[in-house]
Amino acid sequence: MSKELPYWVATSAIPGVGTATFNYLLKRFKTLKKFWEAPDGEIQKLKIDARAREAIISFRQKVDPQVYLATVYERGIKVVSLTDRDYPANLRAISDAPPVLYFRGEMLAQDDLAMAVVGARFATSYGRQVTEKLVFDLVAQGLTIVSGLARGVDSFAHRAALEAGGRTIAVLGCGVDLIYPPENKNLAEEITKHGAIVSEFPLGSPSVSSNFPARNRIISGLSLGVLVTEAAIDSG
Repeated sequence: MSKELPYWVATSAIPGVGTATFNYLLKRFKTLKKFWEAPDGEIQKLKIDARAREAIISFRQKVDPQVYLATVYERGIKVVSLTDRDYPANLRAISDAPPVLYFRGEMLAQDDLAMAVVGARFATSYGRQVTEKLVFDLVAQGLTIVSGLARGVDSFAHRAALEAGGRTIAVLGCGVDLIYPPENKNLAEEITKHGAIVSEFPLGSPSVSSNFPARNRIISGLSLGVLVTEAAIDSG
C-alpha cells in the first residue's frame, strides 16, 4: 500500500469532491497528504465551490484517513487508486478516470479484454434470449463481461457469463456495501467469486439516479466496446 492511498481514499469520500475537484486539489497541493494537513485558512482560498470548501473543512475535522481506510479493509472491501499499477488499464485511459475504485472480489489483468453488455431494465423474452446467446459467444472468446447489475438485461448478462464459466464485473451506482437492486444480492455474491463488484462511490452511498451517468462511464471505460442488446427509444 502506498503512503498516499489513505489520503486518496479519504479525499475521494468528501461530499461534493468529484473527479474534477479531486484533480484540482492534487495539482494544487502536489500530494493529498499535504492537502489533508493544510490549515483551514488555505482551504478557504481554494478556487472551488464554497459548499465544497466547507465540506472539506468539516470532513477533515471528523475523519482520520488512516482510520478511514482501515475501516474499509475491515469490511472486506479492497481499494485501488489511479496511481496503483493494479488499476484497470482500460479505465485509466479515459479522460475522467475515477481517482479511487472500491471493489469486492478480484480484478485481473485478463479483464482488460472485456465487453460491456447493457440494455433495458424491462427486457422482453427476445432481449433475454439475444443477451444470453451473445454473452455465451463472447465468453467463449475469452472476454470478461461488464455490466451494471441492474434489473433486466444487465442481470441476464451477468448470469449468462457465470453460467458460461466466464468472468464478469458489475459496476454499481452506489457503495459496494449496498447492493441495488436488493433482489440481486445473491447474484452479486456469485459475481465476487468470478469477477468483481466495483464502484467509485464511498461506502454507504445510496443508489440515486444522478449517480448512473458516472457509473456508466466506468462500465464503458472498463471495456473495449459496449453492446446494447435491447433498449427503448428514450433509454439512457
